[in-house]
Amino acid sequence: MGEIHWTEIVFGAATFVVLTIYHIHWVYQVRRTPLQTYRGVTKHLQRVWVESVITEKRDMLSVQTLRNWIMASSFLASTAMIIGLGLLSFLFKPDHISEIPFDPSLIFSRMKTLFMAKLMVLMVHFFFAFFSFTLSIRYMNQINFMINVPIDCDPMLSPELIANTLDTGMVHYTMGMRAFYLSVVATLWLFGPVWMFLGSLVMVVVLYKLDHSCALEYSTARCDIKTR
Repeated sequence: MGEIHWTEIVFGAATFVVLTIYHIHWVYQVRRTPLQTYRGVTKHLQRVWVESVITEKRDMLSVQTLRNWIMASSFLASTAMIIGLGLLSFLFKPDHISEIPFDPSLIFSRMKTLFMAKLMVLMVHFFFAFFSFTLSIRYMNQINFMINVPIDCDPMLSPELIANTLDTGMVHYTMGMRAFYLSVVATLWLFGPVWMFLGSLVMVVVLYKLDHSCALEYSTARCDIKTR
């Protein structure tokens, strides 16, 4: 691969540190003060929504809402796979496809430039997004059955269990979207490590705006669900 310039190492490490510190801080806030983050607010509202659907028997509402999530996840999963396969086809040119080895060390030995390694990192982002969105679809399909089963038929199928399953699906959806966001930083790496580092700083600001809901106050919020 030749000699790697010092800027690749310095700015690459700086980018990794910046993004890692932000996400550690975000996870800490989600656990300690969840209602100050959109992740925590969404989780809270999901539980309220599940209880409302089960109590008031809003079957059509639940099916339509989950269908919209499944359609969005399907579109994003297809997009991620198309981009990932496109990068894979560019990474291994047609005249070398028949010679692709199964040993990863041999694959890396055929990468003549750092540019190929950058493309591979970008490809991993989109494949990760694909698996995250498909897992989200899996859990959403399970919710379609679980949420319409009367509690009397199976006492173990509680609103708490359904809400936790829904939250698991939303976690995978969030991870898929996060992979899309971070792929922007990986794309900027193709133009140079300085661009990647500057992009990571801008991305942290954007993610902070998207992840935090400081203007929302749920500390005194109440939701009384009544049966018809």
